[in-house]
Amino acid sequence: MILTVTLNAALDITYRVPRLRPRASHRVTEVVERPGGKGLNVARVLAALGHDTVVTGFAGGPTGAALREGLAAYGRVTDPAHGRVTDALVGVVGTTRRTVGVVDDASGDTTQLNEPGPLVTTPEWTAFTGTYARLLRDAAAVALCGSLPPGVPVGTYAQLVREARAAGVPVLLDTSGEALRRGIAARPDVVKPNADELAGLTGFAEPLRATRDARRRGAHAVAASLGADGMLAVTADGAWRATPPRRLAGNPTGAGDSAVAGLLSGLVEGLPWPDRLARAVALSAATVRAPAAGEFDRATYAELLPRIEVSEIRSAA
Repeated sequence: MILTVTLNAALDITYRVPRLRPRASHRVTEVVERPGGKGLNVARVLAALGHDTVVTGFAGGPTGAALREGLAAYGRVTDPAHGRVTDALVGVVGTTRRTVGVVDDASGDTTQLNEPGPLVTTPEWTAFTGTYARLLRDAAAVALCGSLPPGVPVGTYAQLVREARAAGVPVLLDTSGEALRRGIAARPDVVKPNADELAGLTGFAEPLRATRDARRRGAHAVAASLGADGMLAVTADGAWRATPPRRLAGNPTGAGDSAVAGLLSGLVEGLPWPDRLARAVALSAATVRAPAAGEFDRATYAELLPRIEVSEIRSAA
C-alpha cells in the first residue's frame, strides 16, 4: 500500500458562480463537497489509478466527522481496477478546517480560502507518531503533504522524513516555506514544489537553476511543477522537462496533488523518470477538467498521456 500523510486535512467545498465580483452578492450554481487536504487528494487519485492507499493525519469536530464520512465511500469500492482508501486518521479535540474554492465560470479562475486548522496537543501528536511508525511497516512509499496545523513544530516533516528513511520507505515531500526548507535537509527521495515554493526556497526565479539548487539542499530528486507549462525534474539519473500539448481551461485546484500521485505511483511501479513525469503532467492537466480536487477526467488523461513531450536536459548539475 501507499501511505499519505495529511497533518492539516480539510473538508473541501467548491462553489461555482457565473461571475465573481468583489463586494457583491452571488448566486451559487453548484456546490461540491469532498474530503480534502493535499494528502487526501493524492490518495483519491492513487486509488483511481488502482493503488490501495492509507491516509493518516488528524481529524476532529463536526467537520472532521463529515470528512471521515465522505472518505468512507472510497473504502467501499467494488471495481477491482480501483484501489481502496483506508482511513487511519487520528482524532483530535479541535475542529478540522474547511477550504472554500470559488470558481468564476466567466474567467475560469478560482479564489481559494483556507482555514488554519485545529490546535494539535502533545498527547494527540504522540498518538499520531505511534500510528505513523506502525503504518510505515507495510508501506511501499509515503507522501508527506501540505501545511502544518497549529501546535505542530515546523521541523515535523524533517522528523517524518528521517523516520521513513530509517524504515527503508521511499518518501516524497510536498510542502512549502520553512517546513520545506527543514524537510529537504532530511534528504527525502523526492520533493515536489511549485514554481513559487521553489523560488521561496532558493531565491532563484529561473526554474532550472532553482531546481538544481533545491536538489543540492538535500533531496535526491526535485520535481518542480510549472503549472500549465508542465514539470521539470532534476535527479541523480538526469534532468527532464515534460510539457503538455496545450493549455486546458478549468479549475486548477488539486492539479499539484494529482501530479504527486503520478510521481508516487510511477515510483512504486518502477517507471523511469520520463514516464513518471509524463504521467504526472497528464494527471495534473486532466484534474483541471474535473469538478473538484482529488479527481481527474479520465478521457482527458487518456488523450494527453501519449502526447506529453518529455525532453532531456543535458549537463544537469
